[in-house]
Amino acid sequence: MNIQIYVGKKNPDALKAERFFKERRIPYQMMDLKKHRLGKKELETFVRAVGAKALVDREGKKALERPVAHMEDERYIMEALLEDPAALRTPIVRNGSRVTVGADEETWKKWLETGA
Repeated sequence: MNIQIYVGKKNPDALKAERFFKERRIPYQMMDLKKHRLGKKELETFVRAVGAKALVDREGKKALERPVAHMEDERYIMEALLEDPAALRTPIVRNGSRVTVGADEETWKKWLETGA
């Protein structure tokens, strides 16, 4: 299991993800999107797993001020997210090609059960 947790800012869901894996002694790597520039291949992996629309933060007044919050075309969403990773909904938890967005403990438990 190779867990990476992508976070843009500390939020309750990011803390839940970190706590989930820490409590189970599962090694993980924190990827701070302010320091780690998201690559096109990484973003494409996320989009294949959950779709571009699921990656966009559409909650809160500040998030809705971003043009990407109102886009529907996946190609434009991907371009906008590469330019402005702060518009991503976090945490994005990656286990190889498997990806979750937000706090999805049920899926993480399934990963542990299958050992994948």
